[in-house]
Formats: sequence, C-alpha cells, structure tokens
Amino acid sequence: MELPFDGAISRYFEKDAPKAVRKAIKEGGEHDILSKGYAYRTEMPKADYERTMEALQVQLVRMQAGIRKTGQRVIVVFEGRDAAGKGGTIGALTENLNPRGCQIVALSKPSDREATQWYFQRYIDWFPGAGEIALFDRSWYNRGIVEPVFGFCTDDQREAFFQQLPDFERLITREGIIFLKFWLDVSRPEQLRRMLAREKDPLKQWKLSSIDIEGLSKWKEYCDVIGDTLARSHLPEAPWTVVRSDDKRRARIATIQTILRAVDFEGRDKDLIGKPDPLICGGPELWSDGEND
Repeated sequence: MELPFDGAISRYFEKDAPKAVRKAIKEGGEHDILSKGYAYRTEMPKADYERTMEALQVQLVRMQAGIRKTGQRVIVVFEGRDAAGKGGTIGALTENLNPRGCQIVALSKPSDREATQWYFQRYIDWFPGAGEIALFDRSWYNRGIVEPVFGFCTDDQREAFFQQLPDFERLITREGIIFLKFWLDVSRPEQLRRMLAREKDPLKQWKLSSIDIEGLSKWKEYCDVIGDTLARSHLPEAPWTVVRSDDKRRARIATIQTILRAVDFEGRDKDLIGKPDPLICGGPELWSDGEND
C-alpha cells in the first residue's frame, strides 16, 4: 500500500524518534496507555464508555434545545497537538445535535486578503447568533502555538496577539457568550502511535499534512510555546480546561461533562452528568511536556 508523504511517519519512527518513544510503542498493547505519567494503565472499557456516553448524549440534546429556547450563545475552542483527539471529541459531542444550530469551524490558511486584516477578524465572522453553538477545531491560538514554531509569524506579531488577547476574550464573555477553551494534551508516544495508524489507514490519511510530518521533530519547540501560551492566556474570565487525552474515551467524557456543567438548561441532571475526572481534567497544572511520561 502506498503511504502518504512516502512513508515519512514510518521513517521518523524507525530512524529519528527517541528510543524511549519507540520502545513504548513497540511494547505497548492495543489498549495500553503508553504514558507512564497518565493516571490509568489501560483505556476505559468500551462497554463502560458506551453506557456513560449514552446518558450524556441525551443531556447534550436537551442542552441544545435549551440553548435554542433561551437564545444563549456558546463558543467552545478545541486546541491540542496533532492527533490529540480534537476531531474525535467534536464528533462525539455533535453526534446527535442538530447541525443547523451547531457549527464546526475549522478554518484553513488565511487568504491573501485575510492575512492583511486584524488577526482576530476572520474568526469573529463565525461567532454564534442567538440559540447557536460554535465549535472551533483550532482557533486564534494558532498565532500563539503553531505559527511561531514554523516561522509563520514574527515575534512582534505574537507579542501583539498576547497583548490584545485578554481584552478580546473578555469582550466575548462580557457580551454574555458562554465561552469554553479546551487543551487536549497527548503524550509523545501516543501522538506518534496515532499518526502511524493514520498513515496506514486509507480512510484517515487525509488528516495528515506536511505540517504534521515536520512537526514530529519539533516536540521541544512546541512545548516551549504551549507552556507559554497556557500561562499567558489562562484568564479568570476565560480559563483553560486541560484534558489529558491519551485515553480518547475518558477525554471525550470529561470534555462533554465540562460543557454540560457550564451551560444551564431545562432538564439538566448534574448527578447523571457527573463530575469530570480530576485525574485527567483540570487547569493548566495538568499540562505535561509528555516527553518523559
């Protein structure tokens, strides 16, 4: 089978990946957690996940009905390294929602005209109206994290972003919009394992890009900007929720629970929703560089 990018991910795994990462992947079983720093050694059993998710899906449908009825507006930002589980989590969140009232926003590279606009401008165009939910699969935080790693912005542009960011996000919340930010945190061995699986799966190869390939060797550079970004943008009005996502099932449940507990709606059952697992879901203190976990 022909592999995308001439098998660049497999070559990285065999030749350039740290020895500890290669060892963890080679010795880990299909359902094992590769990160030593993760709170659990195996992934959540499928039956437990499906039972919990079934109840949460009913609550999500009720939440959307409540948002539509009351005219609330909701923005949820999903950030994380490549293969951290953003798309899968969004898919689990929207599985039974009406797409007319819940929009997934995944913007591509700015056009020549957009590149000359105020940096936040093109994102505002996608903000929700009354009764709507906007889910950002990556967001304006590209300027804090991805762009500096690949030289797509200058240091001055990044600093200008951080100077404007607090006021920008405070305006969102002062407007009355319910605003949530998630950082899905994946360890280095698990990220590479997922990317190797994508490389071999013809149904998922489209998820890979040259940026993903080049980013494999930039783990440390990413760590520097991620840590700096979380520290500088964890605002009282707009805090980060960090979800350790080496187990996709636990991560999806914790994320959905957090959203359901943040939105007030008729029929909300907090006992049924439950509380997010504090071992994998919390503030920036849960973030790890994932290198030696």
